[in-house]
Amino acid sequence: MNIETIGTWAGEVYKALESTDTHVLGLKGIKKATKLKKDEIMAALGWLGREGKIVIAMADEEIAVTLV
Repeated sequence: MNIETIGTWAGEVYKALESTDTHVLGLKGIKKATKLKKDEIMAALGWLGREGKIVIAMADEEIAVTLV
């Protein structure tokens, strides 16, 4: 795993969020849309969070990720 790979995963997650009407997905939705593994999704979310592009919140005992 390197920085370029994490950036690629972040791009995939961003596109998945952008493609929804509400720009909100849970981890299961992100996994289904991107086919990434959980640790890859978490690295991508860290990347997007650091860039200020997402907000992460709890919704019904699941993490909900929203584009800013």
